[in-house]
Amino acid sequence: MFDPKTDRFPYPEYTDRHYLKVNKKYDAEFNAEYPYVDQSKPFERRRRWFRMFLNALVFPVVRVRLGLKIAGRQNPKKYKNVIDGGVISCCNHVHLWDFLAILRAVRPRHPYVLIWAPNINGDLGSEMRLAGGIPIPETGVSATEAMLADVGEMLDAGGWLHVYPEGSMWEYYQPVRPFKRGAAYMACKFGKPLLPMAISYREPGWLRKHIFRQFALFTLNIGEPLYADDSLAGKAREQDLSRRCHEAVCRLAGIAPGDNIYPPLFDDSKRIDYYTTEYGAGYKGSH
Repeated sequence: MFDPKTDRFPYPEYTDRHYLKVNKKYDAEFNAEYPYVDQSKPFERRRRWFRMFLNALVFPVVRVRLGLKIAGRQNPKKYKNVIDGGVISCCNHVHLWDFLAILRAVRPRHPYVLIWAPNINGDLGSEMRLAGGIPIPETGVSATEAMLADVGEMLDAGGWLHVYPEGSMWEYYQPVRPFKRGAAYMACKFGKPLLPMAISYREPGWLRKHIFRQFALFTLNIGEPLYADDSLAGKAREQDLSRRCHEAVCRLAGIAPGDNIYPPLFDDSKRIDYYTTEYGAGYKGSH
């Protein structure tokens, strides 16, 4: 197991907070009327064209730039019958491009992904939507209920939803941060399995390290589906599933769950400075 242990990025005090600055480009309102899962014919045509662009140009760049390897690629095929009924996948969130790595790994399936709402109104918001992005509304209960209704219909039709339960992206961060409740809540609410995934790191060679200033190479590890314990009820059922998913992600990332520095469940969890207290000195944007 390789740990980049970089101090380049300004990891926030709370483990679910964001640090990237998003330039606002659009003014979409993510309310109860917003089409969270847009299945209109014009939009689906644009998505098909965008997938061709991803396959032809973006995925090869992602593979080379991240030094991407995929482990457990057989699991989506092994559990095809399960996934065909709708599935929610989870992964640690450690790079702007890690969802592109997931899209590449699970082809020909086309997952949707829950995305921080400001990103959908940012410079790449249109591309994120075409790649399957669903904004997480921040405007009240009615908007959240509308989003969940759209997601539920998509899952019941055999769709795939990807969730980052850590709540935010921390680049090249090795410990698995505590999970917020959303992924397990939706798995229990809609009766779908959770498919754990994890990014682990490999040490780069001299050329990548010294010429391209790359901190690590990436391996996407795909696990096996997890199911809610029907003997439990309510919040206990949800928390049990979330804990087991967190443990699975740790193992896939090469970390024994007992050795991970964070607990599995988010509780206003703060960053643990496990090797330095200085982060983000001279930070000038995403790597």
